[in-house]
Order: sequence, then C-alpha cells, then structure tokens
Amino acid sequence: MNVIQKYKEFEIYFQNADHIDVKTIESDVDLRNFISGMLSYYPWWMVSLYRIREILVGILRIVRHEKPETLPSIKPEDLSFKPGENASFFIVRDAKEDMYWVSETPEDKHLTALFGVIAEKLSQKRTRYHVFTSVKYLHWTGPVYFNLIRPFHHIVVWSMMKAGIKKRQII
Repeated sequence: MNVIQKYKEFEIYFQNADHIDVKTIESDVDLRNFISGMLSYYPWWMVSLYRIREILVGILRIVRHEKPETLPSIKPEDLSFKPGENASFFIVRDAKEDMYWVSETPEDKHLTALFGVIAEKLSQKRTRYHVFTSVKYLHWTGPVYFNLIRPFHHIVVWSMMKAGIKKRQII
C-alpha cells in the first residue's frame, strides 16, 4: 500500500472504502500486456464461479449485468486508457500509460468496486505491479454479497495476476 499512497490522485478511490486489498507481483511484461493478460483470463473454473454468482445475484435481487456472448481476449494495443471507455466488463476511470490504470465495475445498487494496477519500475526490464481492489457498500446486500464471494475474489485476482505476467501470443 505504500507505493499506492505516493499517488495523491488515488486517495479518492479509497475514501470511505469498506474493503481494500492490494496484491503484488513482479514481471518483465509492460503494463498494457499485464492488464490485457489479466482481463483475458477465463479458465473453466472461473466461468463456473460466475455461473454460481448468477444464483447469488438472483437470491439477493441485485443488478444482473448482461453477459457477453463470447468472453473477450483483449489485445494490449486495444486496451483502453481513456476514462469512460470499456475494458472488458470494467469502465476505465483514470490511466496513465506505463504508470497506472484504474477501472470500476458497472453501476450497481449493492456496491461500488474499483480495480486498479500501479506499475512500479524496478529496472529497465522489471516491474512490480500493485493490483488493488476497493469496495464501498451501498446497500445491506453489499456486505452480504461481498463477504460470500471474498474468498473467491482473492483466488480470482491472484490467478488473473499470474496470467498477466505470462508472455502470450495473440492472434
């Protein structure tokens, strides 16, 4: 969290947050490749978790977002860094090439979730990525929902980060 605190522009993303977590990993891939690798990671078990999530969403009667027909594979050059544009199911909030990228989930009535990546250059070829999640509850269903998915959230984010550091060929 120390590196994140160096960026005063990020304070707004953590104000009044009910949950904050930061995970760190190092790699020799650049920021665009790291994020596009994370957002293009859809193993069978993660798709299954999203199907189970649909049941939870129905029980809690929270917003159901439209599911895409196919899961997108985002090329690094197609990853948006422009606020307001979509990147997978996230909406870009703030970004600076080779430095950071912050996004938000679509509007919901139960919670607001921010997902961001900060690149800390260690050397010419090595970068430490700080991946943060900031959640603010908006309704009583927010903490119920998030606490049920929290263990899976950590597994999913960590797995996405490991996918992000792999060099991959995109057709």
